[in-house]
Amino acid sequence: MIRNRKNKRNKPIATLIKNYEDKRSGKVSESRTEIQWRFKALDWKDQKKILHAFLDAGKVDRHWAYSELLDLWDRSFEAKLKELWEQYHEQRCKWVVIRYLPLEYVKQNMQDFTEERDYYFACLRLAKDKDYVIERGKLSLTDYLAVLYHSGRGVDEKEGLDILYKIVHDYCVKGIEEYEVNTSREDMIGSLACPIHLQDIRLATYYLEKADCCKPVLEFEEWNEKVKMSINDSDERRNLHSNHFANYDFERRKLDILRKYAYLALDDKYKKPSDPPLDEMLKPIEKYASDNTTYDEVYSMKAKEKSILGSSPLDSGNGILPF
Repeated sequence: MIRNRKNKRNKPIATLIKNYEDKRSGKVSESRTEIQWRFKALDWKDQKKILHAFLDAGKVDRHWAYSELLDLWDRSFEAKLKELWEQYHEQRCKWVVIRYLPLEYVKQNMQDFTEERDYYFACLRLAKDKDYVIERGKLSLTDYLAVLYHSGRGVDEKEGLDILYKIVHDYCVKGIEEYEVNTSREDMIGSLACPIHLQDIRLATYYLEKADCCKPVLEFEEWNEKVKMSINDSDERRNLHSNHFANYDFERRKLDILRKYAYLALDDKYKKPSDPPLDEMLKPIEKYASDNTTYDEVYSMKAKEKSILGSSPLDSGNGILPF
């Protein structure tokens, strides 16, 4: 069998590194591509030479090196990382600084580690010192539990239960997206979504159980069952199944029913004066088709269906509150 093209033979990695570092070689770009393609299979001594070379290069190449250093850190890079961080303050460099540079250096630069989840990753290291005071306001509720667990501080049972109910409250106020609900096959068949299925609740209960703080989880599961029963017996759920809705519309309404009954079941201490009225909070979000008509108008078989709130009055004393 005659081959139409020659197989490309690998150049020695030392040659590629030399050509990459020599900006007058005319082979910088092709050497970069070949080095990155072969990088994972190289010996550590060659990987270190490459990382040092890329850290001395332009922004794009530095960013590639930062990403590799997250998994291939070595103390020989410490001085270079400090130099680059203090010169450029690049986000990807920050991730390596927070994760690997000496803790005292991280403490000295904490004013730069407050954006997005930077504080969380810094706190994972700082909180192992039991004298360090965690700034809770800079962490999400689930990140706070994660820090307590990973730092070995333990979780107070009352605080753990409060966090679970606060997470439910936040979902009720801001709304719930489909990707934020993880239901079991059994509940998918029954078309039920409950507070225990909410993404952040599942994450919070995971950390509570890992921290051996199971009492709040058990208490929350009992509360969840009461909410589930209220949803199952509700006019809204019956109305949902007696009408024919498009898939999107059906799922949207199902989540709004969850929001209503979860919010009603919360103790008043978890509700805030700034919370919108329940009717407004649960008003379906209108999504528009290309011709500016709503999906309700396009896909619903009935032009006018019953309100998602159903015909039952919004009475917190109707027996569904567990408190």
